[in-house]
Amino acid sequence: MSKMRRKIAVVAGGAGFLGSHLCDALLSENVDVISVDNFRTGRARNLAHLQREPRFELIEADVIDALPACLGRLQIDAVFNLACAASPPHYQTDPEHTLLTCVLGTRNLLRLAEASRARFVLASTSEIYGDPEIHPQVETYWGNVNPTGPRACYDEGKRAAETLTFDYARMGRVDVRVARIFNTYGPRMRADDGRIVSNAITQALAHNPITVYGDGTQTRSFCYAEDLVDGLVRLGACETPLDGPINLGNPAELTIATLVGQVIALTGSRSSTVFCPLPLDDPRRRRPSIARANELLGWSPRIPLSTGLKSTIAWFASEQQHTPVVNAHVSKLPTSLHAAGDGLSMNS
Repeated sequence: MSKMRRKIAVVAGGAGFLGSHLCDALLSENVDVISVDNFRTGRARNLAHLQREPRFELIEADVIDALPACLGRLQIDAVFNLACAASPPHYQTDPEHTLLTCVLGTRNLLRLAEASRARFVLASTSEIYGDPEIHPQVETYWGNVNPTGPRACYDEGKRAAETLTFDYARMGRVDVRVARIFNTYGPRMRADDGRIVSNAITQALAHNPITVYGDGTQTRSFCYAEDLVDGLVRLGACETPLDGPINLGNPAELTIATLVGQVIALTGSRSSTVFCPLPLDDPRRRRPSIARANELLGWSPRIPLSTGLKSTIAWFASEQQHTPVVNAHVSKLPTSLHAAGDGLSMNS
């Protein structure tokens, strides 16, 4: 019998908040991981703990450009596409790059998956639904997106990425899975990403006024990163052919004001709340229906908001006390990634 080899997964955007947690989860499933990141919003220190891990490799590259030739020489089993800034302040900084990442980046990664006969997993977004007129949001809802607004580079970019992904699937070119990810939080979030969880925690820890956009009555559904990544891994391992996307998120809906109140209570902060105008096209309500994820993946969130917030607050507090500078390590792929073997299996 030929010697079995470990599976290989490429994680585009692997140095990002969710991408780095996905790298950890795949490695724990005995999958070799190659992270590809351009470090526009991803951070090398998110992966610093993996620098001595022989089954992990980090490549600095932008998926908009031609992918490194070394990837084409490998027998890759799965390609996870998380390569796009996901918070409005970041994706609006360079909207052209955001849109091209969604379209050209997805095409390049689909071609890599096609050449390797690998499964392709697209990290799409609840922003597909825009400011929804249907509540909660189900996967069959087509959405209410402003195609010319300041969020469109991301919203429409992800919609186009889904279109391209399912076109590849319909043509029989790639076996695809698409996750529509709702609001997610946890350790390794960037303090400057402009999201309500990171804003509230960093401002509360500093006892500064907490900025709330709108009147605080708009709702979100917050999923802890560990739960969300478990859903991504299950989706990547799902052998059932899927002809549509799957929502991944926490169906527990709460107002922004309620979230801020919990953060203040958990941090013991003296912060007050400052209300600012709601940004254009900001959704008023957001809550996923996760019936498909529960039925097809056996997945639902397990970690309560209070537990997740405590962990996230502790991480931000540690970051404020000690922020190490870690340089990205970019090297040749280890020889262990060049062996031949069988197909994908990533059960969580």
